[in-house]
Amino acid sequence: MERTTLEIIAPSVEEALARGLEQLGVSKELVDMEVLDEGTRGFLGLGSRQVRIRLSLKSADEKATPLASRGNEGGAQKSTGEERAAAPISGDALLAYAEQVTSEMLGHMKVAAKVSAHYAATPDAEGDLPMLVDIHGDDLSVLIGRRAETLNALQYLLALVISKEATHWVQVIVDVEGYRARRERQLRQLARRMADQVLRTGKRQVLEPMSAAERRIVHLELREHADVKTESVGDEPNRKVSIVLKK
Repeated sequence: MERTTLEIIAPSVEEALARGLEQLGVSKELVDMEVLDEGTRGFLGLGSRQVRIRLSLKSADEKATPLASRGNEGGAQKSTGEERAAAPISGDALLAYAEQVTSEMLGHMKVAAKVSAHYAATPDAEGDLPMLVDIHGDDLSVLIGRRAETLNALQYLLALVISKEATHWVQVIVDVEGYRARRERQLRQLARRMADQVLRTGKRQVLEPMSAAERRIVHLELREHADVKTESVGDEPNRKVSIVLKK
């Protein structure tokens, strides 16, 4: 499985490293850094180019390998040329790992909250059980952001980190104080209300820009509607759902 990587652009290597570690929610010891572009100062501040680095999360065996097993100066311990593959973790161990990683990320964000992880009761389209990570606490709106952009970014990053440890892709769904369930109810109600408006006026109704997951909720809610149909229009990140009369 490929290593999880992140590229950062900043005025200096130090600042780029700091930003990357903050986004990944890990310490410096858990990443390898590669300087892709050292940047230039330019002349009198003109034509300068910022630094670009790549951070790669170390694999589980790299993080867990004791120093003594990495060789010594005297050569008393020779390498066999064989590397032990990282043992994938699953089940309850993977849930505990997800809770730990999420808590560490929240700590880097200076957010105090409780984290719990469990598997969904029903499998996804591929037959796998998604992992649900619930975050509870006071005033956690900072974790949701505009159009849930912050929440979705946190969810994607967690999925990358957790899938790396599991050595296979794990669908991770992160929720904050039941936000996603409330949002789904709101979207279903909005879809039905806009469908009624299309029937009354005969005019197309275009909803606000939504993520692919939210658009899917609207599509599914009106999929069996007798008189209207839904279409996705526009380009990301401003793609929207359009509701029109069936011909």
